[in-house]
Amino acid sequence: MLDQYARKIEYVRISLTDRCNLRCRYCMPEDGIVKMQRADMLTFAEILRVVRALAALGVKKVRLTGGEPLVRRNLTELIYALRQISGIEQVALTTNGVLLPTMAEDLLRAGLTGLNISLDTLQAGTFVELARRPLFAQVQAGMEKVLAMGMEQVKFNCVPIYEVNDDEIPALAALAKDYPVKVRFIELMPIGCAYAAGYRGVPMTEVWAQLEKAYGRLCPVGKKGDLLQGPAEYYQLAGFAGQVGFIDALEHQFCAACNRVRITADGFLKLCLNQKNGLNLRKLLRSGISDDNLKWALRQAVYRKPAEHLFRDSKNTAKDSRAMYQVGG
Repeated sequence: MLDQYARKIEYVRISLTDRCNLRCRYCMPEDGIVKMQRADMLTFAEILRVVRALAALGVKKVRLTGGEPLVRRNLTELIYALRQISGIEQVALTTNGVLLPTMAEDLLRAGLTGLNISLDTLQAGTFVELARRPLFAQVQAGMEKVLAMGMEQVKFNCVPIYEVNDDEIPALAALAKDYPVKVRFIELMPIGCAYAAGYRGVPMTEVWAQLEKAYGRLCPVGKKGDLLQGPAEYYQLAGFAGQVGFIDALEHQFCAACNRVRITADGFLKLCLNQKNGLNLRKLLRSGISDDNLKWALRQAVYRKPAEHLFRDSKNTAKDSRAMYQVGG
């Protein structure tokens, strides 16, 4: 399935809920959110119907996000069902890790092919300050569980922020020293609560410099050929079992190679992270649309995917006002 700029769209990120068991300062307000009504969220049957249609159009990868996707009941049943859809090669999930100690084995049994763990600090005190919940021990136990299971395609996502975790960058990267995992440093995005909270992201050039000072030269792994693995550029450090990666959508914009769309928990097909145009899938699904017409509607919507995110354009009238927990990352 191609958009109007001849980009092949083969990756969908699906938010399962706006609920989360943390209240990270750059994502959610301290007093929580006005929660979406459960009746407004897509059911698993609706999600599966949409993914079947997308798979028929060429989508190969599904990533489940939130909020925190592990708080959605019967999640493993959805993962198992997604893996049975013809054409779907990968089903991955992004989590804060709090519930992994009890759920990791079931996720693997259900057929999960990839796991991203959001991890901005290795210090319990900093975790409480950032996430507003004293749950670092659970996250640490979840990490240990996943690594002990030998799960493939494990990635740790870190957003470097000045005066929060900028002194932990080498320590976070060291997770890839003893284990074949990928530690990715992600640029702080100008969306949601981060800027209102006064946070300033650490430029990737500075992250790079810290890593080379601590561990030596970063060697490119090679030109990225599999866009299903995401936009990160990966590097090897001497003596590391895993790799480190960088995602900097502002410093080094990669919109020209974007291969993804997003579906919010309430069923809105988002064509770009920073733009509000898309398609109300929930309305179509609940109005009795046929499978053929659903595929037609998806194809027509995806064709209109914008050329770029326009984060730097202050006059962008198409900018989305949703916060990250509403968008699904």
